Amino acid sequence: MKPVFFLFLYAMISLSCSKSAGGSPGGGGSASVHIYYVSATGNDSNPGSKDQPLQSFSKALGLVIPGDTVIVRGGTYYEQISFTRSGLLGRNVTVKAYPGERPVIDGSKVTVSGWTPLLSIRSIRYLVLDGLDICNLTSNRANTDPEGVFIDGESHDITIRNCNIYNIRNTTTLAEWRSGHAILVIGNNSTNAISNLVIEYCTVHDTKTGTSENVTLAGNVTGFSIRHNKIYNTENIGIIIAGGDNLNASGNVAVNYARDGVVSDNELYNVSMANSVDIWGANNYGAIAIYVCGGTGTIVERNKVYNCDRAIGLVSESKIYPTATCTVRNNFVYGCWRTGIYMGDYLNYVGSGTKNCYVVNNTLYGNDRAAGAFGEIEGEIRLTEHCDNNTIANNLVYGGANDLFVHKYTSTGAGNVFANNLYYTTGTPQWIWGSTNGTALTAFSDWKSACGGDGSGIVGTDPLLTSIAAPDLHIQSGSPAKATGLVISAAVNGDMDIDGNPRIVNGKINIGAQQ
Repeated sequence: MKPVFFLFLYAMISLSCSKSAGGSPGGGGSASVHIYYVSATGNDSNPGSKDQPLQSFSKALGLVIPGDTVIVRGGTYYEQISFTRSGLLGRNVTVKAYPGERPVIDGSKVTVSGWTPLLSIRSIRYLVLDGLDICNLTSNRANTDPEGVFIDGESHDITIRNCNIYNIRNTTTLAEWRSGHAILVIGNNSTNAISNLVIEYCTVHDTKTGTSENVTLAGNVTGFSIRHNKIYNTENIGIIIAGGDNLNASGNVAVNYARDGVVSDNELYNVSMANSVDIWGANNYGAIAIYVCGGTGTIVERNKVYNCDRAIGLVSESKIYPTATCTVRNNFVYGCWRTGIYMGDYLNYVGSGTKNCYVVNNTLYGNDRAAGAFGEIEGEIRLTEHCDNNTIANNLVYGGANDLFVHKYTSTGAGNVFANNLYYTTGTPQWIWGSTNGTALTAFSDWKSACGGDGSGIVGTDPLLTSIAAPDLHIQSGSPAKATGLVISAAVNGDMDIDGNPRIVNGKINIGAQQ
């Protein structure tokens, strides 16, 4: 019996230990974790230590187990990367840049054929990407879609942080299906949603995405956070939260839409079709910077959106899904070519519309710099077909001299509530209710009668913005917006203003985005 006992003891000791690849053990849990180093000048036959790094992502990712970290040195990596191993709860697989260095994943040697991602995350869980440049994936072929990062399947608990995504380009024509994405997330599992997705502190810029978007969440996706990112110099939509009836047409209708997430504290500018006049033509300003399209339960808050085609849209292009139960609050919106906040059906998509949403405590200034598709002024706030039971309150709307404060295009829709908005212009106050190019209402009493509300609104009093030259949309201490807003609830008005300060103070709330 004695030899058997010692064999058993030896086996138990062996099982309780885990070697540290690369010679860098870490703490956490009952098993050791490993740190693998990757360098563009390394070698895949090395052990992956700091002094003897691996050369390729693929080699390192084939070695990781839950809790492991891959640290990537600065340099350029001409790889398509497919993540094949997941972490566990409390034991993420982490791929991150070496401190102070910037690894570049470069797609310039990749041939794009069909849907081609530079990084593929398919049914992967508990993964963190931190500090990578993802760039230079270009297609000049018809019916292709270059993508910086692609996520689908039963993926969940994915974090993309501090990444810089740029030069993802499709250079074909619209007739050749010009399309691309910086980050594309498709929830295409009919049962399990992609959940706990975080995209934070990233930059997305200098892309050509054609008829598509830069950061796309579509289909069965829930519980996401897109925060503290910067998106600029792009051809089309910046961020979209969408139904999956386009990208995932065969999905389970009951869950095939993105929902219950937050888009917050982002900065978006120069998101415009004017960046590709050769493709879209002159004076075509159709891109929406932040767009909820057939999604539900999404909060869009504390974003700064400026010099885009259109700023924020709660709009539906779906025959199945309305944009519903969303809240747009505490945002700065200014200097856009067309409307600041857009609700209803998108052009030529009639039926689903915008339902049961809140547009509250936003500050809008000097949008509508170009005419709409019908030669009309779209309005600082625009309502098209099938807007029902939405609340538009506490917004500070500072229009240009020939601007429209609110433009409701059709007689469709009902139950919309306007309350406590502050309107100001150096020109004549103007609203349009129920027509595309109809006669504007110029008397506040006529506006209140038409919309059936805004009884406590303010018109014609300068809101005393800090600067209209810069511009700086904060308000001065003597502003009439101070403490004159309508407190609906913290759930609707939000906990924090545009600057992160408490939103409701001593039971009072300001009109506009700043408390």
